[in-house]
Amino acid sequence: MTNLIEFEDALEDDDWGLIISASGELKGLFIPEGKEEEDVPQSIVEMCTRIFGIDVTQNYQENTIH
Repeated sequence: MTNLIEFEDALEDDDWGLIISASGELKGLFIPEGKEEEDVPQSIVEMCTRIFGIDVTQNYQENTIH
């Protein structure tokens, strides 16, 4: 039997998380409480830019990630 854990329950208070759709697209970025988009670690920024073609530090009006 597999125990399921809610996404937020799997994270520590200062953890960042990526949510990826079933088709492999970046669907969301979980930002820890008290942090802002400007605080995204450089390694996450680089990965999202290289792999998903999205600069997570920019504000998006269309196709917003959550």
